[in-house]
Amino acid sequence: MANLKEIRNRISSVGSTMQITSAMKMVSAAKLKRAQDAIVQMRPYAVKLKEILTNLSATLDLSENAFSEAREGGKTLIVGVTSNRGLCGGFNNNIVKSINETISTEFNNSNEVHVLCLGKKIRDAYRRSDRFYTNDYLTEREDVYADLTFENVSEVANELMELYKSGAFNKIYVVYNRFVNAATQRIETEQFLPIQDPEADSSKANTGDYIFEPSKEEIIEDLIPKSLKVQLFKAVLDSNAAEHGARMTAMHKATDNASDLQKELKLSYNKARQAAITNEILEIVGGAEALNA
Repeated sequence: MANLKEIRNRISSVGSTMQITSAMKMVSAAKLKRAQDAIVQMRPYAVKLKEILTNLSATLDLSENAFSEAREGGKTLIVGVTSNRGLCGGFNNNIVKSINETISTEFNNSNEVHVLCLGKKIRDAYRRSDRFYTNDYLTEREDVYADLTFENVSEVANELMELYKSGAFNKIYVVYNRFVNAATQRIETEQFLPIQDPEADSSKANTGDYIFEPSKEEIIEDLIPKSLKVQLFKAVLDSNAAEHGARMTAMHKATDNASDLQKELKLSYNKARQAAITNEILEIVGGAEALNA
């Protein structure tokens, strides 16, 4: 059994750790509220924008659009979105695992698949990999969380669209954690480019006779790039909210575990102290009997 000093030191160490994890939990809870409000306000706009695109394109052929051109073979880019910091459970590792599984199952480990990293944790995972995609323009903007605004994310989306239009990549996917609630995040893999032809939903399609100014074709030409920017921004906002939820949950569990460990250590300390006192009493009694003998 460890001596009393060692147990006291461990109790003090666990107590300090518990204070840190509890503080991190409260910080993440405060940040989660703001991040959750941002994604909750963003989703209806993104859904409505997609609905408008669906209604407009229901009677049009999108195959001639520069962002709808289906290409066979060629290089594929996977945009992985993680956090800049750890201590959030399996939040970051799950994205890396999902990307690796996708590359293995969907692309048969092809060397034509590359990964663009948005977030320091995924960049650390792929930095030494041949799949790590570097781009002078994008590398400067990988840390989108430093100033998470629509303008900064739009710059990344614009560059992705240019990479697709130039033929550098024939397909681009986005992999991120979708925020469900503070304790639940769901990994989503979405095709960013080429855009898929929206399926006309008869229950939501426009049935009225509208006059479009400018024409439907011109509206869609302007709407598609905007929709792509909104899609990427929503993914980053989702990931940001999911990160704070995952960290809050992880720190809550860590605080509970530290509390349980502290209780066990205190119990061990009391047992050790009682054993030490008993030994001292036995020594005193033994000494007294020896003097009387």
